[in-house]
Amino acid sequence: MEGEDVLVLALAQRATRTQACAVMTGWEEPISYRPIGVIRSPHTDPAKCPIQPRYARGIEGRIEIDPAFEEGLDDLDGFSHVVLFFHFHRARPCRLKVVPFLDDTSRGVFATRAPSRPNPIGMSVVRLLRREGRVRYIADVDVLDGTPLLDIKPHIERFGVEGPLRCGWQEAVDEAEAERRGRREA
Repeated sequence: MEGEDVLVLALAQRATRTQACAVMTGWEEPISYRPIGVIRSPHTDPAKCPIQPRYARGIEGRIEIDPAFEEGLDDLDGFSHVVLFFHFHRARPCRLKVVPFLDDTSRGVFATRAPSRPNPIGMSVVRLLRREGRVRYIADVDVLDGTPLLDIKPHIERFGVEGPLRCGWQEAVDEAEAERRGRREA
């Protein structure tokens, strides 16, 4: 197959999955979001970007908020961490089976944090450093430069999950290996 044929086939498959979802849920209207800003970071190569904030410790960046949303930053200074919700703008087309970064086995996409998803939405918990107008300086950034920012929410410890957690296939991943792969070290 030529490149254009592959693209047409991929779009047709995605449309078919989207139509199937609409039939199943009864929701047929498209859902769209307007970015509230952009995330700036030193990460420009997806293959070298750390995969979670834990593996991006100390890496600084910033979020630049659209002037229309600047007032929404008020009162955020009292929080040490925020959750960023963003669009994986450089993700590959959706695949329902993926090989996750920390494993070598194909897994269902919903059992991973892979960016190639039906709705390529990411989230990351970062540290707030300071505010300068509509710019927030952040640390522990694991997001590509230029990523569209969809929302910001304060990270609130008391709202977290209580009790023992099960982490599925992740429980078998050696921490030293996870650290190496998560930092994208060879």
